[in-house]
Amino acid sequence: MFHTIYFSAVVFLFGLVVGSFNNVAIFRIPESKSLWTPRSFCPQCGKTIVWHDNLPLLSYAILHGQCRNCHESISARYPLVELITGLLYLAVFAKCGFTWKAELLPYLFMVTVLVIVSVIDIQMQIIPNKIIYPAIPIGLAAMGIVALVRGDGNIILRSLIGFAIGAVPLGLLALLIPKGMGMGDAKLAAFTGIFLGYYQAIALFFGFLLGSILGILLMVLGGKGRKSRIPFGPYLAAGALIALFWGPAIWDFYRNLF
Repeated sequence: MFHTIYFSAVVFLFGLVVGSFNNVAIFRIPESKSLWTPRSFCPQCGKTIVWHDNLPLLSYAILHGQCRNCHESISARYPLVELITGLLYLAVFAKCGFTWKAELLPYLFMVTVLVIVSVIDIQMQIIPNKIIYPAIPIGLAAMGIVALVRGDGNIILRSLIGFAIGAVPLGLLALLIPKGMGMGDAKLAAFTGIFLGYYQAIALFFGFLLGSILGILLMVLGGKGRKSRIPFGPYLAAGALIALFWGPAIWDFYRNLF
């Protein structure tokens, strides 16, 4: 019991640190800036942030959401991204446990990419190729390593099938209805399919369902028109997370209906 609590705390804290890096990626990748240099700085006054003002969650609370130098407000997005990443890391650890023979590290990589891509898509309505293009081969390599360690070649087959389930239908939609679906969405679905395999179909179902429901709500509330472009990446990400954590249970429930 103690070891479980200890490792859970370590994984959560590690997720917070990765969440801090995610914020750097979200800010710098769309602007084609280096992820490593210069050190983190305030986007308002440009002053370098000292290490003790850059502690995930804690620094935001201690500084009351303000820059120490210029006292401008710090976006709540920063602690939110850190917290979401930490919670997702904890959830993946709860699902997989601490074993190298499970998909722990690949799944952690997947949720990291989903957080970064979702926030960028919400802010800028783009899914950067600079993230997706390297993420896809890394994902395939990661699942390939899992297949080798476990001696199960079917893992690679499922990854390739999941890749196709994500890439083909959304890619066709992007070609046929370019104003309704972006090719970046197809690439993102292909990426998540690598990790989800057959359950990528469940991810797409819930992604479209959530996107339709929230899109209708926005139109009803007057926030969007029928021709307004809505970032679809976060819905695909939400669908992928549903499939990741509850895919087998959902599939068994569906099969038991018949």
